[in-house]
Amino acid sequence: MLALMLAAGIGERLGKGGTRPPKALLRFGDESLLGRHIAILRHFGVDRVEIATGYRAESIGAELHRLDTDGFVGTTFNPHFRAGSILSLWALRSHLLSGQDVVIMDADVLYDHRLLAPLLGSRHGNCFLLDSTSGKDDESVKIGVDNGSIVTLDRRLPTSHECAGEWVGFVRLTPQAAARLVEAMRLHIDYGRSSLWLEAALGDLLSGPRELHFGFEDVAGLPWIEIDFPEDVARAEREIFPRLEALPKQQSGANAGAE
Repeated sequence: MLALMLAAGIGERLGKGGTRPPKALLRFGDESLLGRHIAILRHFGVDRVEIATGYRAESIGAELHRLDTDGFVGTTFNPHFRAGSILSLWALRSHLLSGQDVVIMDADVLYDHRLLAPLLGSRHGNCFLLDSTSGKDDESVKIGVDNGSIVTLDRRLPTSHECAGEWVGFVRLTPQAAARLVEAMRLHIDYGRSSLWLEAALGDLLSGPRELHFGFEDVAGLPWIEIDFPEDVARAEREIFPRLEALPKQQSGANAGAE
């Protein structure tokens, strides 16, 4: 399985840009978000990680050198990193077309390693990770369900759809769904909609041909936070980081999360 990570953005909502590090390099305890991602993905036996970089890409490169990822991690530069996140994943489109199952991840999430196990081990080939206890605010991306099936992904849901919860920012796709996602992104880009967030193209998959089934796994109760604003950093330090369970040191491989 291949992990595709989006780490190109400027993170404007954290404050003035140009001097602060990319959000993936924010540190909690003695490790960066990027370092935590890589350790967790190694633990679960993911084959390789490819990261879309942009803003201060050299800083991410230096962190990867420090982490000594030894061929496990590659980077792809998105020169249009000031536009929407759809262009960061577009830069990784060759990996989406590699014929492998892929996990797409936002790099700005601090989370307990146990959160990833349900996604990687899900019976659903195409699977969104959600938290049914959050998603009530206007900012969060919500997953809409109709008759038990995922039908939409948006910050605002039609009143006819039940909100199953907040999308954590991680999704697993089969090769077929990944190829469809490339085509959905291509249409948006061809029509000049390059400022869109990634969820616009993912939403197109949900409303597309029904031979693609999309399930979800609920991680309610496990600590996690997406970091967009200064108050998110404060909450991550105060509430989320102290609740993270240490990554087991003796176990590795695809079934390591089944303890």
